[in-house]
Amino acid sequence: MSLRRTLATALRVLTQLRHDPRTIALLLVVPCVLLALLRYVFDRTPATFDRIGAPLLGIFPFTVMFVVTSVATLRERTSGTLERLLTMPMAKIDLLLGYACAFGLLAVVQALVASGLALGPLGLSVQGSGALVILIAVLDGLLGMALGLFVSAFAATEFQAVQFLPAFVLPQLLLCGLFLPRPQMPAVLRSVSDVLPLSYAVDAMTAVTASARVTGTLVLDLVVIAGWSLAALALGAATLRRRTA
Repeated sequence: MSLRRTLATALRVLTQLRHDPRTIALLLVVPCVLLALLRYVFDRTPATFDRIGAPLLGIFPFTVMFVVTSVATLRERTSGTLERLLTMPMAKIDLLLGYACAFGLLAVVQALVASGLALGPLGLSVQGSGALVILIAVLDGLLGMALGLFVSAFAATEFQAVQFLPAFVLPQLLLCGLFLPRPQMPAVLRSVSDVLPLSYAVDAMTAVTASARVTGTLVLDLVVIAGWSLAALALGAATLRRRTA
């Protein structure tokens, strides 16, 4: 592993994204617009916004980072850039960590902007610490980034990468407890939701909304989210090949 090569890869990815204003808008503007829209949908019932706003503050970064990372990484594969890089004396872990650092930094910025808007001008009220809300939003964005890197290996075109959104993200959205508390779900669906990472992201945000206490369950939720992110990155490294199809 080479820190210099990892940082060089991250800088290259960030430089490319800097010249792509549509992607920057998708990352930073769209989550804020969606949160603002949600706030005014529930303008007459602010308690409803407080109840679902925090979980969506975690879901929006997760979803957007998943789409952007999977499409951008696939573009690198299909353009031949990834194959050319892998012919150089660069370890796969250097390349993967470079991508993770670049997109991870964007996930942090995205979470900070969206959380600042929600907790500030939009008036999202939570019982727990605002810093903890931001931390969970950052972890959710990193989770979406890691899963996006992983699933990009299974798509041949950018269109196919986008198709993973309804196939991979929407089932998690339905089973994460946002629409119906997970304990009230049928046993089979509850068992499925127990192994999906977005369930723990929503559980963590819901816990921060309801209580100022940092419980063992909340810590476990954060550990699961981080563990899923690391596992996805490890699986992503296993999918990198010296030759691309």
